[in-house]
Amino acid sequence: MSLPLAPAGADSSALDEETARAEVYGLLAALYYAPPSSELLAQLRVAVTEAPAAGGFLEEPWRALVGSARALSDEAIQTEYDDLFGGVGKPEIFLYGSHYLSGFLNEKPLIKLRDDLAELGLARDEAMSETEDHFACLCEVMRYLIAGDDVAVANLARQQAFFARHIQPWAEQMCDAIAAHPKARFNADLAGFTRAFLSVEAQGFDLLDS
Repeated sequence: MSLPLAPAGADSSALDEETARAEVYGLLAALYYAPPSSELLAQLRVAVTEAPAAGGFLEEPWRALVGSARALSDEAIQTEYDDLFGGVGKPEIFLYGSHYLSGFLNEKPLIKLRDDLAELGLARDEAMSETEDHFACLCEVMRYLIAGDDVAVANLARQQAFFARHIQPWAEQMCDAIAAHPKARFNADLAGFTRAFLSVEAQGFDLLDS
């Protein structure tokens, strides 16, 4: 696993940058959806941590995440996921947008999200246990909007609109909650990388309007 971490304007093609963005969203989806598999953690531990150009904004949080994966065992990371996000009843930390936007699960934000997904031609897989406003599911949508073949759906305008409406308003609160939790070690670094990546995404989308 190797993620391009060059700052904006570095020598890389637009195609490479889009591929990297899609890969990051895919990685975040995997790490937030379930306890990470041993295979995924093994890939993360051998990831390149140096940016191809000095000063990459994501370099330090990415290095911290990879370092945390290297320092902790599979079992410790997987147990931490269950402690924070799993368990019976109310989890320690919610990963659902509705919780942060309305204070409750399955509320109006989820209805609006489902309407927008239907407009994109997307629907929840019946085999999926989580609702569509789970952060991992939203990352999967973003990955599709970046890497999908249908240019009528997979384009920057759609990405910007979806990000601004369904991720940007609450994801930082989620990251703050994770980072502040006393049981969070690996996931504290995951939250730090997530926050940094989403900040880069927000800045990139802002440039589209300038």
